[in-house]
Amino acid sequence: MGEQNIVIAGAGIGGLTAALSLHAKGIEATVIESARTIAPLGVGINVQSEAVAVLTELGLGDRLAATGVATAEYIYCDRHGNRILTESRGRAAGNAAPQYSIHRGELQLLLLDAVRERLGADAVRTGIQLTDLRQDGQSVRITTLDRNSGGHETEMADLLIGADGLHSAVRARLHPDRMRLHWSGLRMWRGMAEADSFLTGQSMVIVNGGPTRLVAYPISSRTAPGRSLVNWVALVTVSEPGWLDDDAGFNRAASADDALPHVADFALGWLDVPGLVAASTDILEYPMVDRDPLPWWGRGRVTLLGDAAHPMYPVGALGGTQAILDASVLADELAVGDDPADALMRYENRRREPTSTIVLANRQYDLQERTGADAVRIIDDYQKTIATASRP
Repeated sequence: MGEQNIVIAGAGIGGLTAALSLHAKGIEATVIESARTIAPLGVGINVQSEAVAVLTELGLGDRLAATGVATAEYIYCDRHGNRILTESRGRAAGNAAPQYSIHRGELQLLLLDAVRERLGADAVRTGIQLTDLRQDGQSVRITTLDRNSGGHETEMADLLIGADGLHSAVRARLHPDRMRLHWSGLRMWRGMAEADSFLTGQSMVIVNGGPTRLVAYPISSRTAPGRSLVNWVALVTVSEPGWLDDDAGFNRAASADDALPHVADFALGWLDVPGLVAASTDILEYPMVDRDPLPWWGRGRVTLLGDAAHPMYPVGALGGTQAILDASVLADELAVGDDPADALMRYENRRREPTSTIVLANRQYDLQERTGADAVRIIDDYQKTIATASRP
């Protein structure tokens, strides 16, 4: 497989981890990315212990520790700060690897730097948008638009990995009838601001405030003592679950004034939620969406990975983690050295069922969590399901 020409569409967390995981097995790949520039965009993300173990094996443990926060506990409470449940996380829960909360853009750039160091400066080609693909039994013909020059190019690849996110061009060509977004009926406001550290300084708080729920956690260790860069997301129920043809009308820049009315009565005591929101800039607003699990991911020499394959609600903080686990399993199977199409099918067989389970479990957990009834049982049942599905 080392001589194969493998193209990965998408330089997000999953695509870059796939390139690093393949390289570690002696398999080279090229990453194409439609964005002209890869910038540290986004807000916070959680990398669960299983995925941190993968990244640590790739030699990135120290880099993660230098920028992320090792999350030690989840605190479930109501909007007055009354605790419902405390759950240990990462090493505090007995895992071999920590769990990290980190800025998504920082994680992406960390991975990008590692890819360019190990695979070469040209291993990631930016401004290259996939527009079509065709395959025969031996290769994949990829057509791209160079967004820098405006020209179209065609190249042949032995394998194509679609890691191009929620609006995947590869998925759209494999599954044109399965691109509708399933909307939870929630709109999310997300932002971050520096604030006084709260609780242990390694705590994530999950607040059920009725029609508004809130998640907040520190995402950077690069702050002054006693201070944290805190990521927050307010999840507001505005509709019954339904379908969207696209989410273009929902994704937009927002302001603190948009989100503040939904958290004005939150009084946790140890975290000033209205103050945190008011201090935030670059707030984003978008719907909480996923897609129905696919009956199959790929065919022949083309497959999907990460959000392109299994976009999921962020209620379990599992999207990035599952993309990293996808990448690790993909590299394991391609390293066997037999027919690459068979290797892609084995990869799909190992990953499609557990990720589908998580997509559906996240939907169910979201619906149950809205009621606020029997929260301890709901959380316990959900975590048991996720623990089984998340085993590498």
